Amino acid sequence: MMLPSPRPLVAAILSFCLGSSLLLAVADAKVRHYDWDISYQKKSPDCFEKLAVTVNGEAPGPTIRATQGDTVVVTVHNKLETENTAIHWHGIRQIDTPWADGVAGVTQCPILPGETFTYRFVVDRAGTYMYHAHYGMQRVAGLNGMIVVTVPEGVREPFTYDEEHTVLLEDWWHKSVYDQATGLSAKPFVFVGEPQSLLINGRGIFNCSKPVPATGTCNTSSPDCGLRSLFTVVPGKTYLLRIGSLTSLSSLSFEIEGHSMTVVEADGHYVRPFVVRNLFIYSGETYSVLVKADQDPMRNYWATSHIVGRNASTTPSGKAIVNYAGNDPQMTPPTTPTTGPPWNNTAIRVEQSRAIVAHPGYVVPAPARADRTLLLLNTQNNIDGHIKWTINGVSLHFPATPYLVSMKHGLTAAYDQRPPLDSYDLMGHDISAPAPTNGTIGSPVYRLAFDSVVDVVLQNSNMLNNMSETHPWHLHGHDFWVLGHGDGKFNPTTDAWRLLNVKDPIMKNTVPLHPDGWTAIRFHANNPGVWLFHCHIEAHVFMGMGVVFEEGVERVRRLPSSIMGCGHSKGLH
Repeated sequence: MMLPSPRPLVAAILSFCLGSSLLLAVADAKVRHYDWDISYQKKSPDCFEKLAVTVNGEAPGPTIRATQGDTVVVTVHNKLETENTAIHWHGIRQIDTPWADGVAGVTQCPILPGETFTYRFVVDRAGTYMYHAHYGMQRVAGLNGMIVVTVPEGVREPFTYDEEHTVLLEDWWHKSVYDQATGLSAKPFVFVGEPQSLLINGRGIFNCSKPVPATGTCNTSSPDCGLRSLFTVVPGKTYLLRIGSLTSLSSLSFEIEGHSMTVVEADGHYVRPFVVRNLFIYSGETYSVLVKADQDPMRNYWATSHIVGRNASTTPSGKAIVNYAGNDPQMTPPTTPTTGPPWNNTAIRVEQSRAIVAHPGYVVPAPARADRTLLLLNTQNNIDGHIKWTINGVSLHFPATPYLVSMKHGLTAAYDQRPPLDSYDLMGHDISAPAPTNGTIGSPVYRLAFDSVVDVVLQNSNMLNNMSETHPWHLHGHDFWVLGHGDGKFNPTTDAWRLLNVKDPIMKNTVPLHPDGWTAIRFHANNPGVWLFHCHIEAHVFMGMGVVFEEGVERVRRLPSSIMGCGHSKGLH
């Protein structure tokens, strides 16, 4: 796994696969302007009224629509009054614009109350993506939305459909972001608990007969809450659903009663089509599926989302209605909503993960070997009385100065200079038991040789409660090849050859690490910048489950002054 890789060949293949459509996109490229006010507004997405972070008064925010090669310009006005913000464009690689990645503490200083900040970046690949807050745990409060990038005119996709719709899946708490973050940092530790609702396109239903906090109100007549038509279909037509999950904690199963779904795209890459009844989707993932309106047109059907991987029996399923044209869009289906698969059946979820491979006509070959391999073990630790997540013994803490600024300007005092561990004690750590050591809190960086090929093996292990759960990992600035998923402890001698797929691996930006197992990925460190790699569960990254990669930062052009002004970056221009 450590031999040099044939990078010139890979570059040539990438150029061949992407070049023609990208040239068409560039020739016709447009600039898409958006002007956003970010503010708190009272919302009742599940009938319970609470403050939500909105975009121009909406939660979720508006869908960004563009064509491959377009430039997107989003001017953000922070009107939160007492709270910073930053917005990450999830799945957009930010080639040549690493400062637009939108991660406070990594690529920019946060946007202060009353300030205006402009993001400008190119959407270089067609597909389904998302955006969301990336400051503290602000994503929990509802600052998120979808990004749809279409192929240029004249470019054909490997499937056909009549119309398309977006489906954004979320989980929702009645506790505020501040309540949740305070509990996670407290001694004794207070977990966020299970969500009160699951939202589909920003709507859900909470049973108002249940006790609610004295500070809250619950009203089923609120115009914000209640069942909503997900979309209307015409019998016989085929629909492309662009589905994204921005849950803060929950892994989900999504299904449409009586209809099968054909998966055709994952995180912006075409897959070898396969049919599912339940689509397992993890926080940070996007899928495009084809659904044919081939059922009885005289009635409507349930669309539902269910929590899997956690025993969340207190959280009701998310519900929406698929309306057949001619029926009342709000006509309740005559059947009981589907309940979904068993929450603790890990095997069927791993099976779906292994079924996702590249479309035969769109395989981007993975490099034959890696130049460097990182074995990253996640453990939950008690550090000075605080419950933290660590990777190879270190719980990530974002420094006051963004990594990109400090590393570009040589501010070595701004972050942890000790090198992080490439590996953990493979033989000595029992992944079926809680971590035996306390770990440390730090802000180290993995310095990757520019243009090198890197393998990362994510190894799951039991938490302090002796349970193992799913962790969806998201890499900023890159797509990676998903080489494989395995059970138990990864063995670099045998598993590397027996279980890894280098023939037709799918490329993604987010991948699940399943309970009691491991996930292996490979990526090309050829995008100059500093990039976060982290668990996409909001509480987990807040508790330190992440690492930072630097590659070719010296190649990054002059940084804009707008990303500076905090920590050691004050006074830099």
